[in-house]
Amino acid sequence: MAAQATFSPPLPPTRSAAHSNSRHSRVIASNSAKPPLIAGRKLRAAVVGGGPAGSSAAEALASGGVETFLFERAPSAAKPCGGAIPLCMLDEFQIPSHLIDRRVTRMKIFSPSNLVVDFGQTLLAHEFIAMLRREILDSFLRSRAESAGAALISGLVTNLEVPASRHAPYVLHYLAGGESRRERLAVDVVVGADGANSRIAKSIGAGDYSSAIAFQERIRLPDHKMEYYENCAEMYLGNDVSPDYYAWVFPKCDHVAVGTGTVRAKKDIRAYQRAIRERANPKISGGKVIKVEAHPIPEHPRPARVRGRVALVGDAAGYVTKCSGEGIYFAAKSGRMCGEGIVRASEGGERMIDEGDLRREYLKEWDGQYVSTFRVLDLLQRAFYGSNAAREALVELCGDEYVQRMSFDSYLYKRLAEGSRWEDVKMLVNTVGSLMRCKILGRNREALSF
Repeated sequence: MAAQATFSPPLPPTRSAAHSNSRHSRVIASNSAKPPLIAGRKLRAAVVGGGPAGSSAAEALASGGVETFLFERAPSAAKPCGGAIPLCMLDEFQIPSHLIDRRVTRMKIFSPSNLVVDFGQTLLAHEFIAMLRREILDSFLRSRAESAGAALISGLVTNLEVPASRHAPYVLHYLAGGESRRERLAVDVVVGADGANSRIAKSIGAGDYSSAIAFQERIRLPDHKMEYYENCAEMYLGNDVSPDYYAWVFPKCDHVAVGTGTVRAKKDIRAYQRAIRERANPKISGGKVIKVEAHPIPEHPRPARVRGRVALVGDAAGYVTKCSGEGIYFAAKSGRMCGEGIVRASEGGERMIDEGDLRREYLKEWDGQYVSTFRVLDLLQRAFYGSNAAREALVELCGDEYVQRMSFDSYLYKRLAEGSRWEDVKMLVNTVGSLMRCKILGRNREALSF
């Protein structure tokens, strides 16, 4: 049940904080220069956005002793998303197997000329790509954050009031009760997990970024056609379906998600959607559209991801990879890392934190682990998604078993795959050869340079 919180400027201890966290009431001994909070109350944090990023942040905060409020405008809704998550996320975030709709072991990639490569030949017997519905995953993660002690508030945050003084509270203004009642809440720390159009990012002047638009239709297929997609997903490349991205057909429990995305030609997104439906038509004809979805997707991190005692995570921070368009894992990971960083800096919710703490405990850790991954995938997108000739070369390369093994190891386990120097040299030679055969090496020389 959603908890409703009211405005409390001086942040006195609340009943829930005093009752639930009485074992934390004493001040932890520390050499920290930051003063302890008033005896009897804990650091108070608001997390805005109840997707994977926000729910993971809220769970980490509440589990670590911070009084936590999780805002979600529409708990029953979810943004359009392919719903693929890597194998390592199932264990790392303890995602139960019953949430998985499909275990994909075959990924078919179609070139602009409809050359097809089966990109799953090297998967081991226990390996697969998990396909979930975002509404199911998001609800599970929010419930777990609540179980950890976070108070879920069903409401739309309309504005964040930034304090003039260093230790004054942030005040969130929001609409509750079906958006019919105006409320406000004062907190010490804010985590913005409210997506690409983040109001929290705008409130702190975090800067803008370019974004793609993703458009997706959920289509229920006849049983005999759904059998084809039992463990198979498809990825389509070509100017007809997207000038700078890709289109997809991903299987769900009783339907498929058919969609596409673009940065450069957003006004033509419906034409690209018609094109992917035409290319996949033999396999999806006779299906019934049960839902249509569209949503912006960030293309790169925001200029500022931390300002004052406010941190951005997930799409609000811009954590969606180029080339693959992956965002779920990085959203959940960034939320957890941010929450855990706040817990460490506040010594379990006993002390106030500042911008330096967020930069040290969250941003530095995040950038150290993932900034190189984002840069490499950005390079690959610029090299291979710029023309149909480049996409033909990419699909040709994807037929190589070594390329598949290295790609899947990196994707499934979110680690730098260990290869052999000889195979790496061969892969480089094959890449150059494919590019030259497609006559694009010269036109993309700038994209291939570091």
